[in-house]
Amino acid sequence: MSGIPDHRPLVPDRRRAIGIVGAGAIARSAHLPAYGAWGLPVVAVTSRTRGDAEALAADFGIETVHESVEALLADPRVDIVDLATGPTGRVELIAAAVAAGKHVLAQKPLISDPADLPRLREVLADARERGIRVAVNQNARWAPAWRLASLLIRDARIGEVVGVTHLHDKPLPPLVGTPFDDVPHMLLNDYLVHWVDITRCWLEGSRVVEIAARDHRVPGQPAAARNPWGADLRMQTSTGASASIRIVGNARTDAGGCPFWIHGTEGTLRGSILLGSDRLVLERDGESTEFDLDGQWFSDGFAGAMGELQCAIDEEREPENSAEHVLATVRATFAAVESAELDGAPVRPHDLELTTALAGRSGAA
Repeated sequence: MSGIPDHRPLVPDRRRAIGIVGAGAIARSAHLPAYGAWGLPVVAVTSRTRGDAEALAADFGIETVHESVEALLADPRVDIVDLATGPTGRVELIAAAVAAGKHVLAQKPLISDPADLPRLREVLADARERGIRVAVNQNARWAPAWRLASLLIRDARIGEVVGVTHLHDKPLPPLVGTPFDDVPHMLLNDYLVHWVDITRCWLEGSRVVEIAARDHRVPGQPAAARNPWGADLRMQTSTGASASIRIVGNARTDAGGCPFWIHGTEGTLRGSILLGSDRLVLERDGESTEFDLDGQWFSDGFAGAMGELQCAIDEEREPENSAEHVLATVRATFAAVESAELDGAPVRPHDLELTTALAGRSGAA
């Protein structure tokens, strides 16, 4: 089939310098390998523990270790601040970066407490007035199968989306004894944010009218695990399109993945991500086309998120992973947690519009 969009990350010819806040596992395992592979320069790092920052700098050739966030923000070489930290205190970190004239890429989830929403909106309004770009590291948008599916949907290859279905058919990462296990409704509030985010991207142009979610403990789940390991989330939109996300628990399989189906009025996309299961097939007009996929979610997706921000800065537009765009994901996640607190009773947001992401340079067909 001709005219297939390029689903690979794109970075501008001019690579802007990055300063990283946070020297934890995600920076080491994903951010820095991706930036190194795609020629995105990191010039400075800071962390709560200087030893962690020094070790990261030594391992990845980062020139400067700053004693504090304030010192990193004062570094004139830093164009973009990469907040590779947890959501606690993130809004004020974004505010400080904006006040310092730095563009921002913030880790997901953007925020995890609804009480942070009003302040976040104030900070984003200030950023707009200053011409500062604030994006979110929704790196799964650039997982190859999901990215190509997004571009094909934008190109109307399956007509109007009718339904989206996800199944999490893989082991969970280690959770017991980690900070993630302390997050209430962790699966809905954090782990599944990527799945919620890509789903609402595929349903853009509609309005969410109902979200229902439950999480539950599963057989074999250790007593020390504070959070449930199983969850189900359903989303209904104003167009009649719906979505379902199901995580059965800690699946015992070596051949799993995360299969998904996107049914449209004129065709169907079916595929999978993770554990080497990556694939995407388009069925339309009696023909089935399987696409060659280039790259991996980890860590190319992280280059995609940062590359889109850098392209948007160069092109003086909002990045498609802008914080403003991701607010719909945040609010959908909050609604899911609220529903779980109500034992699965539907929550009906009044104004949750799924606005269309700007298909800029990295989203062009």
